[in-house]
Amino acid sequence: MSEASALPTLQTYAKASSSRLTGPIQIFWTKHAKERQQQWQQRLGITREEVEAVVRNPQQIVIEDDISVAQAMRGKGLLRVPFADVAGTRRIITLYWTNQVNRYWQEN
Repeated sequence: MSEASALPTLQTYAKASSSRLTGPIQIFWTKHAKERQQQWQQRLGITREEVEAVVRNPQQIVIEDDISVAQAMRGKGLLRVPFADVAGTRRIITLYWTNQVNRYWQEN
């Protein structure tokens, strides 16, 4: 398998049209997402409020294998927050910081 075919298919949505929810966004944290946030807070100081701000108002949303990923630049990297919109709630699946901006950031 070539390196290019190993990468997930990415689809980018502009911030203005990215939200499928109407009204204030309710956020639900999965147990895994809570644990990951605590790990990243210890490592890089990524707070719960910062993650929720990215989910509520991302710089970019990409779709990878039918999963939405909210993204925002952070320092020399990218904070990525995969989520699902379910029953009027944005559910945070996990989160992570990466320095591989060129791999994930989509220029319009």
